[in-house]
Amino acid sequence: MEKIDANVDFKLIGQRIKDARIKKGWSQEKLAETIKVATAFLSRVERGGTSINLNRLAQISEVLDVPIEELITGVVKEDNRYLDKEFSDLLKQCSKDKQKLIYNIAKIVAGVNFVP
Repeated sequence: MEKIDANVDFKLIGQRIKDARIKKGWSQEKLAETIKVATAFLSRVERGGTSINLNRLAQISEVLDVPIEELITGVVKEDNRYLDKEFSDLLKQCSKDKQKLIYNIAKIVAGVNFVP
């Protein structure tokens, strides 16, 4: 079986949890009590000092009323702008020549007049 390298940024997920908790007006203690974990554990999660499993993340998502994909990726696919960030992140990893190639391919796919 092939191993998948997920490169999960638990620090970023923790920050999103913290932001959602604060937006809801909850303390760490209230969230920890609601999901039945120690406040110290939740604090470590929010700082990115420990990983969090999907079951616990789904539980946090539900009680904070935030889509789980938003906690994981920072975007929601139902949002029309979700691909903007994906494309931006992808393009930042490419050389200028590759960026131009991707742009030209996108123009062809979109049916826009292509001029090399």
